[in-house]
Amino acid sequence: MNDMDRQRLVLYKRRKHINIVALTLSMAAMAFGLVWLFWILIETFRLGFNGLALATLTQITPPPNEEGGLSNAIYGSFLMVMLATCVGTPIGILAGIYLAEYDPKGWLSNVTRFVNDILLSAPSIVIGLFVYAVVVTRFKSFSGWAGVMALALIVIPVVIRTTENMLQLIPAGLREAAYALGTPKWMVITRITLKAARAGVVTGILLAVARISGETAPLLFTALSNQFWTSNLADPMASLPVTIFKFAMSPYQNWQELAWAGVLLITLTVLGLNILARVITRPEK
Repeated sequence: MNDMDRQRLVLYKRRKHINIVALTLSMAAMAFGLVWLFWILIETFRLGFNGLALATLTQITPPPNEEGGLSNAIYGSFLMVMLATCVGTPIGILAGIYLAEYDPKGWLSNVTRFVNDILLSAPSIVIGLFVYAVVVTRFKSFSGWAGVMALALIVIPVVIRTTENMLQLIPAGLREAAYALGTPKWMVITRITLKAARAGVVTGILLAVARISGETAPLLFTALSNQFWTSNLADPMASLPVTIFKFAMSPYQNWQELAWAGVLLITLTVLGLNILARVITRPEK
């Protein structure tokens, strides 16, 4: 064995040892995270099932030490999340289309991306305070509409980022072939690029819904809460995250059980949305 072969063997052994160390550290980090994840899930299911019953889904939030449920909070969360998604999704998709298709390198696109990055990284409580200062203080009342606005501001940057990224992954050859056939730009976007990227766009929407489903801070400053059932978005409206926050901090046993039941419902909802996103983006065989 000559000197060059010896150097190659030494280098191979060194790389092999480094690979073993890196792989061991990676597996240890993964195991550390999974332990905490499964611990949280186990505790959530164990404590959540104690307060989960038919009354939880059919009765409104009760006074202390009395029977009741979370129906008004569930309805309020569903209504505000649905409206926020309906408001934020079209804005996010249209902005993402503009950034990817019409002016990817212009000054307006650069400014939009910069602002979008700020919104993505901004704490949700900052968005809640902004809507509180702009809407709640001006109209001198907490309301469901203010909560919808705060949640929509969280949805928009997520949808913008995912829509732009998914459209940029579409090969340029598809667009060029459509243009060569005389297809107008708007039809190329709607019939080809957006259709090809629909799985990724839908995934971004579902992830945005999963994120706002558990937001508490923005709703504390906007929709506040309501112990009773209401469908009027001009009034304060109950929501599941805020109700969980209030009940978990209370000394009453029935409220604490309902708080854990609410945590379980949100966990199952978010888990279901993430699984749905995985199914949608699963490559076809």
